Amino acid sequence: MPRFLVSILFCVVMATPTIAQDLVGSYVAYIGRDDLYSSKGVRLTEPWQILRQDRANYHRFGIRQRGDESDSFFNSMENRGIMERMIMNGSIDSSAARILLEGGATVFVRIYGSGSRGTSVHVTVVR
Repeated sequence: MPRFLVSILFCVVMATPTIAQDLVGSYVAYIGRDDLYSSKGVRLTEPWQILRQDRANYHRFGIRQRGDESDSFFNSMENRGIMERMIMNGSIDSSAARILLEGGATVFVRIYGSGSRGTSVHVTVVR
């Protein structure tokens, strides 16, 4: 009997519709020394903080490194504010996160959601 219930549960899960996630934006950025520190000079210790600071540097403060690209999603302070949740809903490999914390790396960020609403980001880091 338990095997039968597991089979039924599997069928129900597989038949449940998933919410489609569209690619709503993407960008490439070089994470330089300026991106590792907050605007108050405090060393950042989480990957999402560094990615958020990179976008604030680019859009708000005009601080850019060679290789930085613009994006239309994170030009909004509100959207930069939800970066942590979006990374938790998305992905960043633990080794990529360590490289990001050291700086001197290039990131490729894909922003997923629906319409103009972002729900997750997927981050790839290369040195």
